[in-house]
Amino acid sequence: MAILIDKKTRFLIQGITGKQGEQACQEMLAAGSLVVAGVTPGKGGMEVLGVPVYNTIVEAQKKQRVDCSIIFVPPKLAKVAIVEAIEAGVPLINVVTENIPVHDMAYCFSLAREKKVMIVGATSAGIYSVGKAKCGPIGSGKAKIAFTPGSIGVISRSGGMSCETSLVLSQAGLGQSTVVSIGSDILMGAAFAELVPLFEKDPETKGIVLFGEIGGSSEEDLAKYLLERRKKGKPFSKPIVAFISGRFASSLPAVSLGHAGAIIEGTKGTRDAKVNALRGAGVVIAEVHHDIGRLIKEAISK
Repeated sequence: MAILIDKKTRFLIQGITGKQGEQACQEMLAAGSLVVAGVTPGKGGMEVLGVPVYNTIVEAQKKQRVDCSIIFVPPKLAKVAIVEAIEAGVPLINVVTENIPVHDMAYCFSLAREKKVMIVGATSAGIYSVGKAKCGPIGSGKAKIAFTPGSIGVISRSGGMSCETSLVLSQAGLGQSTVVSIGSDILMGAAFAELVPLFEKDPETKGIVLFGEIGGSSEEDLAKYLLERRKKGKPFSKPIVAFISGRFASSLPAVSLGHAGAIIEGTKGTRDAKVNALRGAGVVIAEVHHDIGRLIKEAISK
């Protein structure tokens, strides 16, 4: 099994006729993903690598079911594309586009909550249920050698480090069930606290590894969720190991580092705050990234 996507997931690519959309389509098909449609307004009737292109998602849905839409639309037009997918009832939307205006994403997230649609991103590198299906550019080209099928769930705020984290696990003899790049924008869709419960329910996943960063509150939000579970007498049932990058940032207080989401207010959002919160909630902290394989192995064996 896996979370979010699998061999049966039917994908639609918004922006499929663009360079990035077409490349993603090729890579997804090669990975075994069921890319059933693409959407580019004004280019309906075309085909991209054998995948039919429609003017709207509703037109595509008249021909087949759509489970997940991937957004490869320029930043200024991304809001329209995301809203179209939400209004069409697509249950999962993976936003790869970067530099989408904050107020546009705020509107999209509000509408998605109302319609009970999950958004992963923006600035996501994609989702990869290893050996089953993938969406977005994750695990493309030479990077595919980093991934092996297995039982460790991975959630990463960094697209590049979702690959590197998987490589470290593979080198330790641990494959991955699903790898989710959640992005690091100021506003984020599904993050750690929303995704770890899905891994908990997945019988294939035995442990979870997180790659976190300075800025934002997603790591602290997860810690709060885990502590609330513990207080209710329902502690989280699978081991979690986390690496939080940015230790050196504390020695450079006048320098802004990281992604768009790396905003720190007082002590909130610092690496120390995140590490302390997660450790207090029972998460094992890796002080160096290449230790995550050893630590999750030990945690599983216990």
